[in-house]
Amino acid sequence: MMVVKTPQNKCILWALLGAWLLTSCSSDKQLDYSQWEVYRGTSDANQYSSLSQINTGNVKDLQLAWEYRSGGNTRNSTIECNPIIVGETLFATTPDLRVLALEAATGKEVWQYNPGEENIMGGVNRGVTYWEQGNDKRILFTARHLLMALDADTGEPISSFGEEGQVDLREHLGIPPETVTISATSPGIIYHDLIILGSAVGEGYSSTPGHIRAFDVKTGQIVWTFRTIPDKEEFGYEPWDTSQTFGGANCWGGLSMDTERGLVYASTGSIAFDFYGGGREGKNLFSNCIIALDATTGERKWHYQTVHHDIWDYDLPCAPNLVTLKVNGSDVDAVVQPTKMGYLFVLDRETGTPLYPIEERPVPPSDIPGETAWPTQPYPTFYEPYVSFGLAEDGLTNISPDATAYAREKFGEMAGGSHFLPPSLAGSISMPGTRGGAEWSGASLDPHSAMLYINVNSIPNILKLKRVSISTSGEINDDAGEVEVGARLYQLNCTSCHGIDRKGTPPTFPPLTTLERKYKKEQIASIIKNGQGTMPAFAQFSQEELQAITQYLIEGDASLAADESSEYRYLIDGYRQFLDQDGYPANKPPWGTLNAIDLNTGKVKWKKPLGEYPELSAKGVPVTGTQNMGGCVATGGGLVFVGAAKDEKLRAFDRETGEVLWEYNLPVGGYATPATYMVDGKQYIVIACGGGGKNATKSGDYYLAFSLE
Repeated sequence: MMVVKTPQNKCILWALLGAWLLTSCSSDKQLDYSQWEVYRGTSDANQYSSLSQINTGNVKDLQLAWEYRSGGNTRNSTIECNPIIVGETLFATTPDLRVLALEAATGKEVWQYNPGEENIMGGVNRGVTYWEQGNDKRILFTARHLLMALDADTGEPISSFGEEGQVDLREHLGIPPETVTISATSPGIIYHDLIILGSAVGEGYSSTPGHIRAFDVKTGQIVWTFRTIPDKEEFGYEPWDTSQTFGGANCWGGLSMDTERGLVYASTGSIAFDFYGGGREGKNLFSNCIIALDATTGERKWHYQTVHHDIWDYDLPCAPNLVTLKVNGSDVDAVVQPTKMGYLFVLDRETGTPLYPIEERPVPPSDIPGETAWPTQPYPTFYEPYVSFGLAEDGLTNISPDATAYAREKFGEMAGGSHFLPPSLAGSISMPGTRGGAEWSGASLDPHSAMLYINVNSIPNILKLKRVSISTSGEINDDAGEVEVGARLYQLNCTSCHGIDRKGTPPTFPPLTTLERKYKKEQIASIIKNGQGTMPAFAQFSQEELQAITQYLIEGDASLAADESSEYRYLIDGYRQFLDQDGYPANKPPWGTLNAIDLNTGKVKWKKPLGEYPELSAKGVPVTGTQNMGGCVATGGGLVFVGAAKDEKLRAFDRETGEVLWEYNLPVGGYATPATYMVDGKQYIVIACGGGGKNATKSGDYYLAFSLE
């Protein structure tokens, strides 16, 4: 291209050169922010695109370009998939965990692959991974406990990968595979010929360890394992009660990669059981940690723990963002970790050293027998929090006098205050709760301006424990009857979602007290074994155990009262949010927000409610925001796109001001992170619309793409 040097375009040339230098001199210069070939956009997990054809000036003209419906089983399902686009093909997953390829410009189906029998697959899948070498092009994805490889052009399984295209993730964990419950809700990440993968495991006492593993992309052979729960002779081991088997400490929210350094970054959840730490004394490495690993060998380079001895389910919910920041006038490559607690941990990418002071502050002790809560927790001091900490009486809802009175009465029955207030027998209010703060959707980050955009929840939970009789080894008396065996299995595996009384927390977690009215016995057993909707599969149960828990759910309660002469454990009485009498959060709104944070100054630039309840707006209540699930995407066009809210809308916000510039009523909730891409000179925004999930709205099977006409 020839450039004529007039005074006007000379200025333009210098501006373009400056922009080129800005991007080329950063440590992220190898990343192409105009593509969306990786989960969350690029390997730095920044959910950012430099595309600007759709911008603040014309976004009002955005129209539906195409709609695709996958069909299949959508009962109580959701789609959390962030699709990837390679060339002119879009790859994604369906509500029942099939894999599909679409023409990215038209939404026309190219191929579809079904990994399960009769489309009964249950659980969550947030996307797929692409790898190519010459003409060998592969899609790698997970469904239940299987890692699979498909030909990207045809959708056919790669027979040379694992066993006829499949690798069983239950193997190579050091425990009998038949006892393992494992899946991978978030896609793996590629480094050369490796796919590096975290996992989703149970959160009960019989959970599977959440080790991070790398597999050969070509053969499926396991290459390395980083043990997030160390063996006795390994670094990080603490003198836990070795009579118990611990699980969790899993990287379930995905990974990010610094390809120049050859480092992969993982963020882990808590040790299971999540809410009671008797028997797992100490800080519990490597739970709740940001970990840098050598991507070739799995060797730990550094770690930083964000919560010590977690008893609040304060998992690190997503992979950290990677960006270069100005610190004391110098460029520093950084790791930026959003948290459920509502603040950011920002560390040196090479060493794991905090870039700004993080203080260890005293937190309340636990009064539960056998529990030794860690006496301090880390508090970042430079970055402003994006949600409120703890809940006091003056923070109770103000949407109506009746709601305030109800919340005040219930608040008086429980303990409130610090967001590190331990669970209790009477009930402790956790604020922010188990759904954040930040969630699995993570943050969008502009690597050029160091502006971070994140949508979060601000809804309290009730952490109420109940003591039950059971062997601390998890074993059940051989003399127990079938219903009692089923009751104990239910206690160990199901109470977190459905409660000890089986009444659930509708509509997110349905009650299980009347299952026999809806399903036959064999149908109940099939749902437990195979999963359904967002419920994971419990394939580890033997036939006898499956029959026992099914019979318990049909016949009703065996006695669960604690016998003082027996050994005991503490269980959480369901994931219960603190709500008013009408089902709205019992704290002051906003309950869901979109936030813009300047990472160079540490300040929240703006905070806007995300979503509304029309029935409250009609009563004159200011927009409250709603619980939101799914992430946001910032673009070079000055926009932030986000669905996520319970009111089932896709919105475009102005990046500078937080003003809503465009919104679209989706057919069902878009509880997923959008993607943006360009084909044949036209920019598209695409989002999965599956509804359902933890927002418990109607389910669907849509992908919708938008463009300028």
